[in-house]
Amino acid sequence: MKAVIPAAGWGVRFLPLTKEQPKEMLPVIDKPVIQYVVEEAVKAGIQDIIIITGRHKRTIEDHFDRSFELEAVLNNGNRKEHLESIKGLSSLANLHYIRQREQKGLGDAVYHARHHVGNEPFAVMLGDTIHVSEVPVVKQLMDVHAQTGKSIIAAERVPGDKVKDYGVLDTVKVSDRLYEIKDLVEKPSPENAPSDLCIAGTYVLTPGIFECLESIEPGYNGELQLTDGLRLLREKEGMLAWEFVGKRYDIGDIPGWLNSQLELGLKHPVYGEKLKARIREINEKEHFL
Repeated sequence: MKAVIPAAGWGVRFLPLTKEQPKEMLPVIDKPVIQYVVEEAVKAGIQDIIIITGRHKRTIEDHFDRSFELEAVLNNGNRKEHLESIKGLSSLANLHYIRQREQKGLGDAVYHARHHVGNEPFAVMLGDTIHVSEVPVVKQLMDVHAQTGKSIIAAERVPGDKVKDYGVLDTVKVSDRLYEIKDLVEKPSPENAPSDLCIAGTYVLTPGIFECLESIEPGYNGELQLTDGLRLLREKEGMLAWEFVGKRYDIGDIPGWLNSQLELGLKHPVYGEKLKARIREINEKEHFL
């Protein structure tokens, strides 16, 4: 199975930080966000990955390319640990880049991958979402798709006051963690939300989504909304939701990014204990918390 990673957006909620720096390249501890996404795909057995970029996202391509000058510096300095981590980036997977010339929405970004994907099911993984799970979340979806043949959306429950920030699912429970989707509602008010089960940014879709994206009209901000395409695909083929096992970190805004830094930093095998000690020290001296 191939994976599509949309990574062409402007990152407006991070400005001015993302004026020249792609949001997907923001560091979380010692790696950029998009590296976590690519590594999850690879761990799930996906080797063919299409990244949808824009003209201001060239550093994403550079990050996963060879850097012979840096490799020479690290080799001459006998810094083998760093050398292997840098060289490994270029061989993680078969990475392909397609430019979205105008930022016309998530649906349009996914549509750009149609010729490379062809007539096969494929995964969509947002370039600003990190998962921590024993079984990669995308692999959980792939397994359910293999059993059912249907498009499937990763879902998670969110607090009632947060549903306004998500696409929300109206569902019927099929079995433990598996739901049949009756409707998808984009960012409803809490009182109008059909549930607290929300779209979590990872999908396995049938190629029928491309025909659906061709059929819909631009929505909010004149953009082609993936949710509208999914709604049409559900009407034609049916669709499932899987309440995934694991923890998701949404790097879609600055609070989410800072939270990911803190929580993943505290769990880091190298830096975690140092960070905990520093937090305790600051709190004792300055009553920081």
